[in-house]
Parts: sequence; C-alpha cells; structure tokens
Amino acid sequence: MGSEDKRGLQTEDIGFAVLVVVISLAAAYLLAPYFGAVLWGVVAAIMFQPMTAKLATRMGGRRNLATSIVLFGLIALFVVPTILLGISIVNEATALYQKITSGQIDFGRILQQIQNALPRRVRGMVDEYGLTDFETIRRQFGSSITSGLQAVAGRALTLGQGALSFVAALGVMLYLSYFLLRDGERYGEMVRTSMPLHAETRDSLIENFLLVVRATMRGTVVVAVVQGLLGGILFSVLGIEGALIWGVLMGFFSLLPAVGTGIIWVPVAIYLFAAGDVMKAGIVVFCGVFIIGMVDNVLRPILVGRDTRLPDFVVLIATLSGLELFGLNGFIIGPVIAALFISVWNQHRDRREAKAAVAEGSPIPVQTEAGAAKAAEEAVAHPS
Repeated sequence: MGSEDKRGLQTEDIGFAVLVVVISLAAAYLLAPYFGAVLWGVVAAIMFQPMTAKLATRMGGRRNLATSIVLFGLIALFVVPTILLGISIVNEATALYQKITSGQIDFGRILQQIQNALPRRVRGMVDEYGLTDFETIRRQFGSSITSGLQAVAGRALTLGQGALSFVAALGVMLYLSYFLLRDGERYGEMVRTSMPLHAETRDSLIENFLLVVRATMRGTVVVAVVQGLLGGILFSVLGIEGALIWGVLMGFFSLLPAVGTGIIWVPVAIYLFAAGDVMKAGIVVFCGVFIIGMVDNVLRPILVGRDTRLPDFVVLIATLSGLELFGLNGFIIGPVIAALFISVWNQHRDRREAKAAVAEGSPIPVQTEAGAAKAAEEAVAHPS
C-alpha cells in the first residue's frame, strides 16, 4: 500500500512538473510580442530600483512618489532622447540616400581618389590583383550602402504605420518599470523562493545575474554612448556628411571587441587623406586613437570596478549571435547569457571539487558573496 501511494505521489509530481513547464512556455509565448518592452522594463528596474528604494526612504516611505520621480527622470533622460535620435537618424539617412542616388556622392570617384593617393608600389599591387574595376566596386559597395540607407529611411513609413504598436510597447515598458521599481524587492523574493534550485546555487545565480546586467549596462552601454557621441561631434565639426549616422554606427561597433569604432573613422581618415585634406585626416586619426579609443580604457574600469574581462572571442561571438537572434536587444542578452553560462559551469566545478574534498576529508572551499560579486564583474567587464 505504501509503495502504491509513493508511486501515485511520484506520478502526480511528474504531472505537476509538466504542467508548470507547459504553462511557463505558454506564458513566454504570450509575452513574445512585447519581449523587448519586458526586457527593458526589467533592466530599468535592476538598474534603478536601489535608487528608488533609497529615495523612498528619504521621502518618509512614500514609494509611489519616489517611483514616479525616478520614472519621469528615466523618460526625460533616456526615452525622449532615444525617440528624437531615431527621428533624426531617419531624416539624415533619407537626405544621404537622396544624395547618393542623385550622384552628389559618387563612390566610384571616391575610390579613384583613394587609389591616386596611394604610393606607386601599392598602386602596382592593386593593378596586379585587378582591384581597379571601380565601376563594379562602386555598384557592389554603393548598392550595399544605399540599400542600408533605404531601409533606415523606410523606417519612417513603418513607424508611421506601426505607431500604435510602438506606443503600446512603450506603454508596457513604462508600466512594468513602474511596478518593478516600486515593488522590485517583493517580486524578486517571490522569484527567488520559487526557483527549484538549492539555496546556495539559487542565490549565487541571482546575484550573478543582477551584477552581470548592471555591469553590462554600465561598462558597455555607457561606453558605447560616449564613444558614439564623441565620434558624431567630431564628424559634425569637420563637416563630414552623415555625422549623426556615423556616430551611431561608431557607438554600435564599439560594442564589438576587436572591431571597435576604428571600422568607421579609419576609412574616413583614409578618404580625407586621399582627397588632399591632410589636416582633417590627422584630426580624425588623433581623436580616434587618443580620445574616442581611450574612452574604453578610462571609463570601463571606473564604471565596472576593475579592468578584468571575458575572453574577447567569447564577447564577440556572444554579442554577434545575440544581435542575430534578438535584434538590438541581443547586445545585452548575448553577453549576459555568456557570462551566466561561465558562472553556471564554474559553480558546477566548485560543487564537484567540494564533493571531492568531502570524500578526501579536506576542508570545503566556501565562495563568499563578495567573491561571487567579484567573479560576476570579472566575467562581464571586457574591452571594446
């Protein structure tokens, strides 16, 4: 009789576990249309919930008022500038696309100028390898650029048609952010106590996740924004066409190690030199190396805490894969998944070592909370 009850209990447990998985997958599918909005709402809460809690304490426990102040601050500092930046990029991409299609910007002429500025020996090598078919290069390279600009310019119509969806997603993000900022500690405790993991593993993973998100946002997004802003200002001062677009691209490429902002400003410097504007070319090179390039080395250790890092190849693959799978959201999802992957396997290794130590009668190494925090920060801080 006891064995039958035990079998029945096991069957019910398995059935309930399957039900939990199915309902969880259904909930994830339900949230999929607003995945980006939910993601950024959670990120905003992780970043600014501690600030909201401190502000509420100083205001005598008025959490609603403190949350409203923080949320309106986020709207003013991040949401509104991002919308205005998107509108400006679309307008500038449209103007640049029109200049390319009308012939005001001719890539064939630009490439010819660069070739003429090359040393004689280099030009001989270019001729030898048949790289002088500028018409073909112009068609291929120019069509790629114009297609990209046309896609960006087309976003104006897309945004107009999908304005309701955009407003709905923005509303979901802000609405979710409000409740997570106000009651984040309570919701966090509910998630923590619901996770089917051993207490020490669960707490360590949650701590690592929070630290990884915060370090990624501070050490990656802030650096990308600063580098893109400096690059855009530099190009604008020098009178380079499409300064805003190039600045945004520099910020984007700064997310990728071994690539960085140089993929934008180096070709521009080469073109300026070939066009005979040596002074502007020198300014671009100097600012690219000693101002834009040094931002990462100066800001990241301050924002993250110390100059430690994931291997560059891990960051590069995780970021590119994240962008491919999740769009712009992937630049945070990719590195976070990579850092948590390493963290999980490190915990697996520690658990095996602890079991081996128990079997041998040796003292068990204990990872403190400070050690976990340090490991998480080391896992996410990486150079661009």
